[in-house]
Amino acid sequence: MAHGEHKYEVLVQWTGNRGSGTSGYRDYGRDHVITAGSKPAIPGSSDPAFLGDANRWNPEDLLVASASACHKLWYLHLCAEAGIVVLQYLDRAEGTMLDSPKQGSFSQIVLHPHAVIQAGGDLALAEHLHHVAHEKCYVANSVNFPIRCEPTFSTHAV
Repeated sequence: MAHGEHKYEVLVQWTGNRGSGTSGYRDYGRDHVITAGSKPAIPGSSDPAFLGDANRWNPEDLLVASASACHKLWYLHLCAEAGIVVLQYLDRAEGTMLDSPKQGSFSQIVLHPHAVIQAGGDLALAEHLHHVAHEKCYVANSVNFPIRCEPTFSTHAV
């Protein structure tokens, strides 16, 4: 794995000008498009609580998804190195944000990953690797609120 500094560039383009720009709080759309290089565009908006479009990704969704995906990538890597064969992985992650008149902030994210492990795999080790993945997760190491992991497992013969 490459060590050192890694940079990430994205373009967030606002597409919500309804003709009068930001002339009033309710006069503009929150829609935007997120792009990075040749990757597929992500349609974004704000949370519907903040006049956004519920059919588009909002920053809060993306933060929870980033925490979940980072944990999953580390977990699968660690399992592969340890000889734990993961056949399926699904996380129903939940984030809690507190909104106040002065500022909002996340209070926590809880990951609920369910991994299907090949029969005969070491379930104690599989569970321990979630703790290691959490320690290594770049996103978890970058935020100022707790990210908890509550994993479950099942086994499946191949």
